[in-house]
Amino acid sequence: ISGYGDSPPVEMVLTAQGRRAFLDRVLQELGMQRPVLISPSMSGRFALPFLLAHGDRLAGFVPVAPVGTKDFTAEQYRGVQTPTLILYGDRDTGLAPQALQNLQHIPKHRVAVLSGAGHACYLDKPEDFHRALLGFLRQLK
Repeated sequence: ISGYGDSPPVEMVLTAQGRRAFLDRVLQELGMQRPVLISPSMSGRFALPFLLAHGDRLAGFVPVAPVGTKDFTAEQYRGVQTPTLILYGDRDTGLAPQALQNLQHIPKHRVAVLSGAGHACYLDKPEDFHRALLGFLRQLK
């Protein structure tokens, strides 16, 4: 829970800038060099601000029907040069279509739709999810 133990102060995660800084610090603390960032659902609030500010520090980005895609413009997404795999379940009729509509402006994107899977498509169809993810990872430099 934010603000307890070693977690960040609550104020840090209240703004997009704070969430971006928090994720930046996590990646630095872990010593990660050009990781692939997988962002399901609520994690979009952290991942999207980071992607737009520091996408060049990621080897790839895998949004899985993340929240918050409508908070940014098509123009902002067009500036992202990070290879992106937009992944979602075809039974996710809430967040997935909105995320696709916004994220498809990222120039280096491809889309993987998991048939018969809902919002948590990685739980509904784990084999299909991993197949799509590994295929994407193999194509990254």
